[in-house]
Amino acid sequence: MAKTQADSKRSPSSGSRGSSRSRSRSGGAGSELKGRRFGRVLVKLGKLNRDQVQEALAIQRAQKEKGDRTKIGEILKALGYIDDMDILRAVAGQAGIEMIDLDPEKIDDTLVEQLPAETARTYQIVPVSFDKGSKTLTIAMKSPDNYRAVDDVRLLMGFNVTAVVADPKSIDAVIERIYASGGSSMLDMMSQMEDSETLAALEGRGDSVDLEQVAMAADDNKVIRLLNLVLLQAIKDKASDIHFEPFEEEFKMRYRIDGVLYEMVPPPPHLALPIVSRIKVMANLDIAERRLPQDGRIELTVNQLPIDLRVSVLPTMFGESVVMRVLDRSNVQLSLDKVGFRDDELERMRDLIRKPNGVVLITGPTGSGKTTTLYAALSELNEPETKILTAEDPVEYDIDGLIQCQVNPEQELSFARLLRSFLRQDPDTILVGEIRDLETAQIAIQASLTGHLVFSTLHTNDAPSTILRMVDLGVETFLITATVEAIVAQRLVRRICDKCKVEYEPSEAELMELELRPSDVSGRTFFRGDGCDHCNGTGYKGRLALFEMMVLDDALRELVINQTSTAGLRAECRRRGMRTLRETGLLSIYDGRTTIDEVVRETIAEE
Repeated sequence: MAKTQADSKRSPSSGSRGSSRSRSRSGGAGSELKGRRFGRVLVKLGKLNRDQVQEALAIQRAQKEKGDRTKIGEILKALGYIDDMDILRAVAGQAGIEMIDLDPEKIDDTLVEQLPAETARTYQIVPVSFDKGSKTLTIAMKSPDNYRAVDDVRLLMGFNVTAVVADPKSIDAVIERIYASGGSSMLDMMSQMEDSETLAALEGRGDSVDLEQVAMAADDNKVIRLLNLVLLQAIKDKASDIHFEPFEEEFKMRYRIDGVLYEMVPPPPHLALPIVSRIKVMANLDIAERRLPQDGRIELTVNQLPIDLRVSVLPTMFGESVVMRVLDRSNVQLSLDKVGFRDDELERMRDLIRKPNGVVLITGPTGSGKTTTLYAALSELNEPETKILTAEDPVEYDIDGLIQCQVNPEQELSFARLLRSFLRQDPDTILVGEIRDLETAQIAIQASLTGHLVFSTLHTNDAPSTILRMVDLGVETFLITATVEAIVAQRLVRRICDKCKVEYEPSEAELMELELRPSDVSGRTFFRGDGCDHCNGTGYKGRLALFEMMVLDDALRELVINQTSTAGLRAECRRRGMRTLRETGLLSIYDGRTTIDEVVRETIAEE
């Protein structure tokens, strides 16, 4: 934050546009007031005298003795000595940030070009002035606590950014006036880009562009604004991935929302290089390297929530393909109650995660929510008396209380090597991101035999076939039966949007997909989403998991020891009450939580 405050001390340049539109309230005293006590700042500003401050401090001390920790600003306000604006002025002074009078009618409309509507609305900031020479943008914020806005705008726009504080009502009025149109659409942005001489010079050049020209194009304001629009829209729509894909004749942009890809308005093909280069600049990657894959990350704060963008750049025949994974912790339900377990499944899962030792495996294809389920289980176990260690590739979400380690193949830090070290760290519970080989499997089993509870994942189609997969890896069947407590297979299906959910009668063809006859569903009610603004017309909003829980008991262990086939194991599990993924999906359809199409797409028919 020190860097932000230092930047914030600089007042708008007198030669910049818009600098005469705002008058300083603190008379340049921002730096003089920095770090001083709240009451002292108000005395310096002429809002209080020392006696009034002492009176408030006496009240605060008396309340503190009773266990009430009221801030001195609230006490002074209750006494009628100051108002909300005085509090804001004092907090700004403490942070060393200047406070200005902002006249909404005198803000230059051309400043919209420097700060797009999407960015202004997201961060609740407005442009006050812009100095072309030094590329310095001065922004007004509602609170000095919004220091991340300075860093994010600097990263997003590529400008030097100076911050001042203004009355929140004035900022709302400026946003309302100069961004009245609601901001540029993707189509507007594309048409504006055609007017840029810097970008037009790239047309027909392919990859034969010198580095200086690429850097200039990446810094073009229109490219920056387009990319900001794409990123903020993706975060707003809760997309999990953003794809930028070059082809021979076009450059595609796609979002993945709730597991399904949606195509956006494609930019002209010659913009592929500047857009990819701009992403590389933001992720601190090498813009000159176009022949090798690169990985990086971009950290943003949107609506006071931290967003982590994992960037992967891959060279292809027609240029570089970029995929940005959006890691938004506010969009992930790290609670077993919210993952999608049915009541009986939730009770069984809670029993499993409370076992003193053993191995619990979560299986399913990539993107089926295995890691989220494991995080939810660990969050429930995350208590002061429990030591939890995780080995992941990569660490997707950092959770307080967990010791999380990332696999690093370049340094020969594999899952197996981490696991060996874990056993010397006195853990209670261990998470192994994935069992990929015999060595990792053996150490995980060894850990469970020495009194630890081990969670891990495997890529298999269902729960019973996991046994065969472990045997294929080379694990002895007697070790599997001695350690594996349960195998949970899962899939993700889209949830019907609550805002446009309607009853409907499924056709005979739809029922046949689930191997059902109309007589089988007599009296059942089926639902689907009609499509609305809330779900972007898809009829779906969010996802839920379907589970297949195979809990090993003595009878099943006997079958594993005798090397019974997967089909035989599955049949015995079903006889013992295991619901398959398809059966769990059917129950979710009957509950009105998902649709026939989703369950058919994600599960296979029973044999």
